[in-house]
Amino acid sequence: MIAIVFLLGLLGVTIFAAATGTEALPIAEILMLVGIFVLFFSSGVYIAAVLGILGVLIGFLFSDRPWWAFMGQTLWGPSSNFVLVAVPLFLLMGEILLRAGLSDRLYRALNVWLNRMPGGLLHTNIVSCAVFSAISGSSVATAATMGSVALPYFQDTKYSQRMVLGSLAAGGALGNLIPPGITFIIYGLITETSVGALYIAAIIPALLVTGLFLLVILAHGLIHPMEKPAKLPLAMKLRALVDLVPTALLILLVLGSIYGGFATPTEAAALGVVGAALFAALEGKLTLRMLNASAEATARNTALLGLILFGAYLLNYILTLINVPQALAGMISGLPIPPWAIMLCIIALYVALGTFMEGFSMIITTVPVVFPIVTALGYDPIWFGVIVTMLVEIAQISPPDGTVMYVLQGMRKRAGPITDVFAGVMPFLAMYLLAVVLLLIFPGLALWLPSVMS
Repeated sequence: MIAIVFLLGLLGVTIFAAATGTEALPIAEILMLVGIFVLFFSSGVYIAAVLGILGVLIGFLFSDRPWWAFMGQTLWGPSSNFVLVAVPLFLLMGEILLRAGLSDRLYRALNVWLNRMPGGLLHTNIVSCAVFSAISGSSVATAATMGSVALPYFQDTKYSQRMVLGSLAAGGALGNLIPPGITFIIYGLITETSVGALYIAAIIPALLVTGLFLLVILAHGLIHPMEKPAKLPLAMKLRALVDLVPTALLILLVLGSIYGGFATPTEAAALGVVGAALFAALEGKLTLRMLNASAEATARNTALLGLILFGAYLLNYILTLINVPQALAGMISGLPIPPWAIMLCIIALYVALGTFMEGFSMIITTVPVVFPIVTALGYDPIWFGVIVTMLVEIAQISPPDGTVMYVLQGMRKRAGPITDVFAGVMPFLAMYLLAVVLLLIFPGLALWLPSVMS
């Protein structure tokens, strides 16, 4: 489907060029590529391979430069970029925290304070995911970590399984939106936008989305009231705050060093790994076996992301070389409709793509084409970075292909259909879309804080 999107873009440029009398790209060759890559996708070829092969074929058909003359140089750029080092470091930090048991302490501590609210433990799901996202940077890692911790608490309870799974999926989807989200690093690399500014811009939208999720649970708790647990003494609640200290210190170490201007996101990620290892040592969990397992999981996930990134970079280079993004930007910005209508169309495109396309692949393959259009319309790159990240997170919880939902489905102890997760996540998905609309109407929600802190 990715191939169809890009090649239809090529076809549109060809028709536009023919209408304006400029040199057109061969329509027959474009249609041939569409057929080839529909076949590739339907046969289940890995997305990284499809993107790379698509780039080579487009370069072979439409460019005078032989593909071997530019492939090495093109792939060397992202593979040697210092900013990208933050990705495996944040993943490694999350893996160490998971194996050190700090996520379980976080959940228990928050539960002491939130379990008497209408909705009970469901509030703990959202807040614990939001807090863990501030040291994880990954939606899948957040959903997997907090899901493994939270699901045992709901065994043999009267909580709706759909709401339990939906709240964990929605909370996991905060992993990339709440700094230090990995998606912001990739977006900043592709568009040459400051990652630190993106992190600052995401603070208010992240609080907005988290608040909307809590409102959904509050409404559910009021409509379906449950017996409240016994009231705990204040002394016990205060003692529970001790379990929040490691997480709070890590957040202060990572985000505080970035916002304070003491470290770049990459350096802050390295500090986070050191901090996570230190807390694991204090817990008595820091062993060579644990570090080896964490490193293996990190290497596996980094390799998967890296292959997709390399294939997308090759394809993006070829499309830019033959002026596809520039032509599309010129054509769309010249349409006789207001910029906000075009932006709505772009948002609708991302929502549609999110129903069948993985979020990370979506941002890598579409942003290089869409970004010139957005800037040509006069929109701020930082604002658009927050919007795109939110749309990627929506893709993570959009049926039928939301990655986070399948992660939670695979972790269920009690057998049940995947439609339980689909139904449970729908109210939260609606709130996420509402947050995107609010950000479109009030861009200051993302731009005010960077303007103040700069």
